[in-house]
Amino acid sequence: MIIITGGAGFIGSAMLWELNRQGEENVFVVDDLGLTTPPKWRNLSGLRYRDFIHKDDLPDLLERNALKDVTAIIHMGANSSTTETDADHLLTNNYEYSKKIGQHCMKHGVRLIYASSAATYGDGANGYSDSTESIDALRPLNMYGYSKQLFDRWALQNGLFNTAAGLKFFNVYGPNEYHKGDMSSVVFKAFNQIKATGTVKLFKSHREGYQDGGQERDFIFVRDCTRIMAWLLENPSAAGLFNAGTGIPRTFRDLAEATFHALNKRPDISYIPMPETLRDKYQYHTSAETLKLRNAGYSTPFTSLEDGVEAYVQQFLMKQNPYCDTLSTPNSKGQ
Repeated sequence: MIIITGGAGFIGSAMLWELNRQGEENVFVVDDLGLTTPPKWRNLSGLRYRDFIHKDDLPDLLERNALKDVTAIIHMGANSSTTETDADHLLTNNYEYSKKIGQHCMKHGVRLIYASSAATYGDGANGYSDSTESIDALRPLNMYGYSKQLFDRWALQNGLFNTAAGLKFFNVYGPNEYHKGDMSSVVFKAFNQIKATGTVKLFKSHREGYQDGGQERDFIFVRDCTRIMAWLLENPSAAGLFNAGTGIPRTFRDLAEATFHALNKRPDISYIPMPETLRDKYQYHTSAETLKLRNAGYSTPFTSLEDGVEAYVQQFLMKQNPYCDTLSTPNSKGQ
């Protein structure tokens, strides 16, 4: 039996979709459906799982060992807002909650795969190495990233990485993210801007060496993330921290142009000043080091930005069906 926390969210529900494709239905989905608009319960429509557990009930169930025969926990549940300012909330929801899950997994020999974040790397001044030796050297730019770094550090200090795998997700995009609001991907935002106005607005650069719209990110299609996690489930000897990125940085302009191309439209991009409140916290470059994951044995090629955006736009967003309610496999190259 497998537990997915955050199972109605973006990456969690996509992972449930991946497991269903492999014939796995003995899954407990843990989440808080809340009052999101549009409602994220739609991410579960058409998918198969054993039962739903409210996130507040899971710690007690684990403490009492009430969920028998659990072989793995895929812990994607967290407040993923990089602009969240309530530090106590992030410590409770992202750090303390994760510790309870980690303690249970170590005590009962349960495989744990959890979501860390590339936000732990801060401005990248100390590189993007997923070596556990680099954890303390990193300086996150926001409290969300710091909450993830705290758990990475706890996992290292308490021996969790002997059996668990943490994934530092970079800029993930794809179906099932429509409920994330400001935290949704630039692909989702660009598609809706083009639909509404015919143009895309990107931030101007406020740093020498970067053109307007030339800020770089390691964009990764959500299907690549679920493939990595599925591989980690099948290969429990792969433990420690791993980057979940392609290793190929691309600009926001590249992404916007790929979105226009997927819509068969000529690019129309304008540039706006970055809010001053973001300028000292903004990453201008991210790029995952992928050698550790490859050396562990993961060999599946990553989806190119153009192919991933095309699949997302044409097979989901253009069909006004931005979530995985079908178990069909995308037809785009690399899928």
